[in-house]
Amino acid sequence: MKDWWQSNFPQGRQSLIISDGDGYPVQIAYGEVGTGKPLVLLHGMGSWSYNWRNCIAPLSKYFRVICFDAKGYGFSEKPGFRREKNGHQVIELERILQALCVEPAVIIAESLGGLVALALAQQKPELIARLIVINVPIFADRLPHWSMWILSQTPRELLQTVDDLRLSFLFAPLFREVMAMERRRVLFNPTILTEEDVYWITYPFIEFPGTILKVAEDLQLAAAEIKNYELNQPNMLSTIQNNLGAIQSPTLIMWGDKDSWFPASHGERLHKSIPLSHLKIIKDCYHDASIGSSQVVSAAILDFLEKTNF
Repeated sequence: MKDWWQSNFPQGRQSLIISDGDGYPVQIAYGEVGTGKPLVLLHGMGSWSYNWRNCIAPLSKYFRVICFDAKGYGFSEKPGFRREKNGHQVIELERILQALCVEPAVIIAESLGGLVALALAQQKPELIARLIVINVPIFADRLPHWSMWILSQTPRELLQTVDDLRLSFLFAPLFREVMAMERRRVLFNPTILTEEDVYWITYPFIEFPGTILKVAEDLQLAAAEIKNYELNQPNMLSTIQNNLGAIQSPTLIMWGDKDSWFPASHGERLHKSIPLSHLKIIKDCYHDASIGSSQVVSAAILDFLEKTNF
């Protein structure tokens, strides 16, 4: 099996050290290809840079494309010795952009990554030239999948034991099969998910202790956010919602018309809330747009950037 980083990026997998949301140094894995203005691809929860595999080549013909794995995901460091604080992803995205980009960048973000990007566009607008978000949980009122709910309720100590015993490694074939089955549920055309795709999608969970724990921690934060939102208590989600009108970056919102996790009506609502936004509903597309509708997504990105004179 070819190394994915080496196959897609001239310098393979690179790394940088940033200060995370708590001020601790953490190693971030990234790759870049192409020249010109920077385009930064941000994945969602439980994923990593590999999710953008089909968009890298078409976008890098015109721009400097940067893929990175958020802290705790993919090949980035997984500090499991402390609990995460809400909003850490926004701080870490800011520091990654400051380290890698000398000018405002185009941020292309999917699912939870889109929520992080919206928050950063409100807090640090000078870092973002254009904003593109896809299937964002901006108006979520629940965790969308049963496995997410289970992980959010599982004690940290049990998850730590699973990691310490390397159970996902010991039961790798079964783990890959379950992950593949669930991933196909969110794709319009399940046949496009190859064995190589399944291998790389599950690779961090099988090979890197701490990955499952990190996903669970972020799910626990998300569950607490939704609960606080419902109880009208202070929460980051309502803060982002209330400040959508302050986003001044030209913004493209893309949404799958068959997204069963977050309905397309959320995309329409988001479009009405951001002044300089454009909305594209993708036909026959579920939640995993960057995979299931990669050609449409890439073409829409390039068209939007051309029309907004980037």
